[in-house]
Amino acid sequence: MKFLLCFSSLLCSLLTLSVGKPEAFEVSESLFSELPGGKEADGIVGDFILRNDLVEAVIAQNAPFRKANMGTFWGANGTTQGCLYDLSLRGSNNDQITIFSPLGLKGGVSYVKVLEQNDKDEAAIETVITSAKGGGLFTRHLYIIRNGWSGVLIKTTLRNDTQLEREVKLSDSWNRFGAEGKVGDINWADSIDPSDKCGYAYSAEGDLIPNSIKLKPSQEYSFSRFLAVSTSPLSAVGVILNRAGDTVKINGVIKELEASAISSASIIGDIQGEKIKGYPDSNGEFSFYLPKKDSHKLRFTDIGRQPLEEVINFRDEGVVKKEFQMSKVSRIIFDVSDGSGASIPCKVQINGHGKTKAPYLGPNNRAHGCIDQYHSEKGQFSVAVPKGEYRVVVTRGIEFSYFEEIVNIGSSEVVKISAKLERLVKTPGWVSTDYHNHSTPSGDNTCGTSDRVINMAAEQLEFVPTTEHNRMFDWTPTIKSLGLEKVISTVPGIELTGSGAHFNAFPFKPDPKKQDGGAPQWSKDPRLNAITLRHFQDSDPDRWVHINHPSMQENFVDWNGDGLIDGGYANLGGMLDGLESQNYLGNEILHGSPYRIDKKLGPGGRVKYVREFIWLQILNQGHKVWGIAVSDAHTVHGNGTGGWRTYVKSSTDEPDKIDWRELVRNSKSGQMILTNGPYLEVSTDQENIAGADIRAASGEISLNIKVQCTDWIDIDRVQVLVNGEQSKKLNFTRKNNGGMFKDGVVKFDQRIKVNLSQDSHLIVVAYGENFTLEKGYGSSTQSAMNPCAYNNPIFVDVDGGGFRASGNTLGYPLPVQGLTADKVSNLLKK
Repeated sequence: MKFLLCFSSLLCSLLTLSVGKPEAFEVSESLFSELPGGKEADGIVGDFILRNDLVEAVIAQNAPFRKANMGTFWGANGTTQGCLYDLSLRGSNNDQITIFSPLGLKGGVSYVKVLEQNDKDEAAIETVITSAKGGGLFTRHLYIIRNGWSGVLIKTTLRNDTQLEREVKLSDSWNRFGAEGKVGDINWADSIDPSDKCGYAYSAEGDLIPNSIKLKPSQEYSFSRFLAVSTSPLSAVGVILNRAGDTVKINGVIKELEASAISSASIIGDIQGEKIKGYPDSNGEFSFYLPKKDSHKLRFTDIGRQPLEEVINFRDEGVVKKEFQMSKVSRIIFDVSDGSGASIPCKVQINGHGKTKAPYLGPNNRAHGCIDQYHSEKGQFSVAVPKGEYRVVVTRGIEFSYFEEIVNIGSSEVVKISAKLERLVKTPGWVSTDYHNHSTPSGDNTCGTSDRVINMAAEQLEFVPTTEHNRMFDWTPTIKSLGLEKVISTVPGIELTGSGAHFNAFPFKPDPKKQDGGAPQWSKDPRLNAITLRHFQDSDPDRWVHINHPSMQENFVDWNGDGLIDGGYANLGGMLDGLESQNYLGNEILHGSPYRIDKKLGPGGRVKYVREFIWLQILNQGHKVWGIAVSDAHTVHGNGTGGWRTYVKSSTDEPDKIDWRELVRNSKSGQMILTNGPYLEVSTDQENIAGADIRAASGEISLNIKVQCTDWIDIDRVQVLVNGEQSKKLNFTRKNNGGMFKDGVVKFDQRIKVNLSQDSHLIVVAYGENFTLEKGYGSSTQSAMNPCAYNNPIFVDVDGGGFRASGNTLGYPLPVQGLTADKVSNLLKK
């Protein structure tokens, strides 16, 4: 039996490092590859590396706009120079911390530099805020490291250089984590995804640190805390405990009854009443320190296995070695293929059935086990589940059939499911796109980049430009590493974000050595952002720029919020290629008014502006801005991809052969269909499609309307909008026009005559008033939506003088900002 001898020997066996003295150095262009990697790694050229034989850390340089990512601290004063950005076991490339900010440091420092040490066994980096910059308070943070330390010592010195007494708060901050807690005076944290197996802990060294201190003039005060990193929160807490002494150590290995190692389990220790998790490595081995006492109880859990509790007796022994045996796992083995038998990405729902509750497979921001779903980049995989009865649903987006089966799984039992998903919906000449999604580099979410890519592939998105918040980035390497080049493609891009209008744009050329990948800064005036993104770098003529989840009332009606209709930001519409009429949830294209009152949001309710209706209003004012539909995904389960999407005209249906320039040109021409499920085709007899400008001298035009749905989606209404108006003559329902609707894949296939008396834009809406998306999304929030699809407008010139917008506001005044519930209630009554 091979046991882990000690924590440091494990690291040495895993890492082939030349162990020398601790190091502190500034990262130059040639040393860029020395920066540690990981899900939350944020180092760039000019930052500082601090490392020893066990760990490596990154301290941010003193440069304008320096921050780890958008989410560290929000706002113009949210820069975080001089803070710790990364900390991981050396060589692991597994950084899981976004920032450790001593005393909540933000807003700039005087300098950051390597501190020359007389003690060559120690390396340090110094962050200083002079009293001139600090409003009379001098602050110095020293990041210190020695060999043998699994972390960094942070020593802070404060000095009051004013003539008055002042109080200073002494609270540090760190983020972002999946779980946090405190045992005694030790703060601990777990990585967002426990399967990343990284934990952190910090505590005062020496005297306890008060919440605040009052400094008299010229008084100086110093204190220290140690920030530890290890393979789990329990192990990191053990590092802190062991620095203070009086500990015992457990070296263990977890195995199944038939001796195969278990790497997926959690080990729960109880320290002063606080339950803290530890994790084994890929060999099932673990090692950590615990407070010194005669015995400790450990609980071992793993999805699909019986939990195990054991008491470890230490007595006079400082180290105990032990093997722990758990039961075999109960699991489902999947083999998912398309009609030709080829393995395909897919999504699995494991819904509780009968008396069995839905399983919890993991956090909502990962693909391989998110709440009660599992998203896979390939068709062959297995999912561990507790014993019970489940309704299993397998899907791959909105074009493929679904598979459903009820399975009973006993303890330690293995059930096999083979599912063949046929591509039912035919979409030749169109590709499924989503121009707005996020992963953890965005900073406002913690979805792993690989998890996002798997999520998009499982939902059968075919072209997905990279659009991280305020960071130029490229998902191409991740797509390749997952072997998904044949099913999904991307180009580098950005979402430029601030406290106002957000913009997505692509393509760009990211430079990972620079802050935000070389991205520009956001401006309050949306026109400045549109111009900047249009011409940044090389002013590519095929660059796409659109405005995200727009505040229509601000951008196109009342720019300064004074309650007067002023046309919004002048000329903004002409600077855009599109706007998000659909973002994540909701489908109110047929709502009938520009606002509604949400009674759930406080006394009297709160006004909710209806973006789709206002879009129809501004089209009638001459703002020819195309609508697009996006997921704006920040998680995998819940706010994941796959709900709203946009089909774009394309000369190829093969993702790896997509020409992004062709897609952009077609998108700029309005050749886009927006959908959360139904596949809608709209054309004239002359084969004009969405976005077309056509002449109809007689005032009569025929629309060829075809709607396809896969076997878990349906519609029961088709409405033609004429200049945004819902004509009763052009409203077709399954109830009143049953002969026009079908029950197969093709739900509607009709030639509809439209008589026009003036220039008009035409939008066809396919809708499922009595249906939802629950079958395909299960417990995820998209389930509650009604199926909906509509085309970008076809503009019809009736009088031959060129298309002229009608000016029709559809029965309501254009909505200004700041409308109250009372005002809206009166407008709706009128």
